[in-house]
Amino acid sequence: MRKLLVGGALALSSALALFGCTLTGQLPDAAVTGVVEDGSAETFRKVADATVWLIPAADVAAMAKTPIEVRKDAKNDEPLEDNLAANRDRYLKAKTNAKGEFSFAKVAGGKYFVYVEPANARYLPGGDKARKALTTTELGQGPLKIKVSGNVPAGATYIGSSRCISCHEDQQHFTGTLHRLGIAVIGKASKLQDYSRFPEFNKGLNKLLAGTKFWFHGYDGKRGFDKYHISTKAPADAGSASFTATFYKDSDGKLKFRTENLRDPADKPRVYPVEMTYGGGVYKQRYLVRVGENVFPFVQFNQNGSDAYADRGRKEWRDYHGDWFYNEQAKKLVDPPVAKSFDKECASCHYNGYTLTKTAAGNYKAGSANDKNGELDIDGDGRPNELNMGCETCHGPGSVHDKADEIDMPATIVNPKKLAAERADMICGQCHSRPQGNLNNDQPVNKDNKMILPGTARNVYLKDYTTREDAGKNDYWADGVHSKAHHQQYTDFIKSPKYRNGAQLVSCADCHDLHGGAKFAHQLKKDVKSVEACNSCHKKAADLKQHVAEKAKCTVDVAAITCASCHNTKTMQTGSGGKGLVARDGKNYWANDITSHLYDVPRKENVGFKGVAPGAAMPIPYSNACGAACHKV
Repeated sequence: MRKLLVGGALALSSALALFGCTLTGQLPDAAVTGVVEDGSAETFRKVADATVWLIPAADVAAMAKTPIEVRKDAKNDEPLEDNLAANRDRYLKAKTNAKGEFSFAKVAGGKYFVYVEPANARYLPGGDKARKALTTTELGQGPLKIKVSGNVPAGATYIGSSRCISCHEDQQHFTGTLHRLGIAVIGKASKLQDYSRFPEFNKGLNKLLAGTKFWFHGYDGKRGFDKYHISTKAPADAGSASFTATFYKDSDGKLKFRTENLRDPADKPRVYPVEMTYGGGVYKQRYLVRVGENVFPFVQFNQNGSDAYADRGRKEWRDYHGDWFYNEQAKKLVDPPVAKSFDKECASCHYNGYTLTKTAAGNYKAGSANDKNGELDIDGDGRPNELNMGCETCHGPGSVHDKADEIDMPATIVNPKKLAAERADMICGQCHSRPQGNLNNDQPVNKDNKMILPGTARNVYLKDYTTREDAGKNDYWADGVHSKAHHQQYTDFIKSPKYRNGAQLVSCADCHDLHGGAKFAHQLKKDVKSVEACNSCHKKAADLKQHVAEKAKCTVDVAAITCASCHNTKTMQTGSGGKGLVARDGKNYWANDITSHLYDVPRKENVGFKGVAPGAAMPIPYSNACGAACHKV
């Protein structure tokens, strides 16, 4: 169902543009011609019967001034598709002929996003000219060549990343990305996993293999996953300890741990094998424990943590659901609840081609793409499965593409670069946000327990794959705007001017090299500590000294800061974070790990900061450690 009219200012601005009254100055009218194709410069087909739309940039700019609605059937959360839905009877359009050619005899002077709607499901809407608004001067300079993305053919199945890389050898570096390294079988690295860029990836694991005993004490049932303090020494108050977990390398060479009940010595100890690591490249690592047919995460190593920190969440080791292994009411050791297995609660955002089946015994068995170099056979069919994101996560199941004739290949696979930014962002956004899906947990799956295919529209995702559209109240700081919980980059991003504006609609891949070719942390194409990371687009702010003086009245030496110091505030915590500014009373503010993707500059008047004790305050630029030179708090 198409969304209802946005109306008001958007309709007015589109009417002005169509009748030659623009908000962009005296740009000339222009005749516009072009062609719509798929594929590359060498191998392509012309796309016939497609509709080419000109969406006025003024309408998108007007939409950006309205607060985004995060809900199903919202009228302003898809900048191009929502504007088009509201103005189909007003916007200029042209059909492509059998040769893929189109023409507009006269386009009123202004700026437009060029958006393609294919005639059928063989291709996806958008096109590579849908992200940057073009002036009529640019549009009229010569025939436009628009490339559109193919779609996932009906019946296509997952074939695994090894098959993809066997043809696309130039993308081998994908195996060194954290999307590929997230889950690893202990002692058995996959050929699809290159850890060379992360020499301390298994720093926590190595401590466990050497032998480590943890005391779980100070239970607080009001907390989330870390209800216990966890320490490698017995607590001073022995009565506060509930149980211990001792990790060791067994005679069979496998990592295991033994739980012992400190409140009831007669309770028989339990032993569990640790099969896999979960994370380790940045900030934290958890450990996947085998219990019957399922695995469960247990214990978190914070790479930047310190036992000198009083906050239990910022120490070197942090509890992760010790409450699943010990029942405080019964004072007994227990096995984790089947309903909380990794297969059911977490795996959908990690496994390539995720599936989930509930067995007759009430267990949940996850599946994923078979791959000869997969990490582990998890579904018992004798073939290894790919337990991390693969090529097909972003490009779609590849079986039809793999067998297609060369000329047909572009139409049988998704190319995110040729999608409108709002659809490309959705590929990342489904997991870098905090909705609840049809399992009523953080997995955004539909009623068939499947994730979206790449190229899916945001509204389809919200309607069919979520029961709660995004983060809950407790996942934000007190201002209700800035994300507090981790994996909420997209949650923030769609509220930023980069997602909705009248100039250039940004996608995640504009800053991050998702194939892993970039040399900077977090797969960034530019060094975030350099001005170049931002001013390649924000040219008006290239003079950082002038920009800081104008915007913040700040006299700090600009050699000591970058754009990221103020605009990339790390509000979200996933590991331990780090120390921020020390206040005049000697109390310490904190910085967190994950950057807010709002890109705003939260000020000290923010309700999440002003009047809040330093240890509980929202991290803002004012309280960053770099502020010591000029800030007094």
